[in-house]
Amino acid sequence: MTTDASTGIRDELRGTFADRGEYIAVAESATGGLVGSYITDIPGASDFFDRSVVTYTYESKTHELCVSRESLDEEGAVSAQVAREMARGVRDKAGATWGVATTGTAGPTGGTDRNPVGTVYVGVAYADDWGTGGSYADAERYVFDGDRRANKRDFAQAALRKLVDEVRSVDG
Repeated sequence: MTTDASTGIRDELRGTFADRGEYIAVAESATGGLVGSYITDIPGASDFFDRSVVTYTYESKTHELCVSRESLDEEGAVSAQVAREMARGVRDKAGATWGVATTGTAGPTGGTDRNPVGTVYVGVAYADDWGTGGSYADAERYVFDGDRRANKRDFAQAALRKLVDEVRSVDG
């Protein structure tokens, strides 16, 4: 991450997770490992980062993250439902407190009327203490207009921003 915006979100992530005793796990499709790479650029990331998995195919999403075939068949990989399931799946497989996921179309091809090139869904899943009913998963849609490289960068930054925002919302 080299832009001023990306440096800022890195600093926020480090500050947000300092001394929390919580871990992040990441599931990536459209970003191809970039979110995990950005996190590991942060000094001390091993204090809060567990893993990143890249699941580029339907099969890897079902096998590695327990994304349902029905969601993939009915919604497609580029959807809020799949982003939520990816975030839940990586959170639960890792035993982490937080799961974050990206699924989208970076381009230059692959866009549809529903999800044009530059579309990404970012899923975030939180595991609260057992029995509290506070665990959840959420997803948000973003649309960017760059080339493939710029879109991937923007997707990854959006994922980190959403994660920080969700942690802050849990903190109240």
